[in-house]
Amino acid sequence: MGMGLKGGAVQRRYFCRLFGSGGLYLAATFAANRLLDRDAPLSVANVAIALLPGLAVLGMIWAIARLYIEIQDEYLRMLEVRKAMFATALTLAICSVWGILEMFTTVPELPLFWVFPIWCFGLGFGGLWNKLTLGDAGCA
Repeated sequence: MGMGLKGGAVQRRYFCRLFGSGGLYLAATFAANRLLDRDAPLSVANVAIALLPGLAVLGMIWAIARLYIEIQDEYLRMLEVRKAMFATALTLAICSVWGILEMFTTVPELPLFWVFPIWCFGLGFGGLWNKLTLGDAGCA
């Protein structure tokens, strides 16, 4: 009845929010890249331009949070939370291990910019984990 995740109103709203914020993110990142040099001087205008992609990331995080709130089916919500837990564990592991490597070796620095994209990839791997460990029931 539209309250689950597959093909319902909840999913449509989620994708609209996520892709809307994602589109703003791409546009803001492109604009900031075109308008600002890597070593742009600190000014209110430069900071505002540089923060626009970050605001779009906040929009994507909000879209994901709204998904968890709007899913009425407890099992489907649990599947989404499992994906987020997997993504969080993967992100913490990668960032922590890489940070230790940065401290003690000469590996390149991992910019903080990559934390959210790593987490998003982790959501995909979390969905795969759900499918592998829960079978067809894990396809949310």
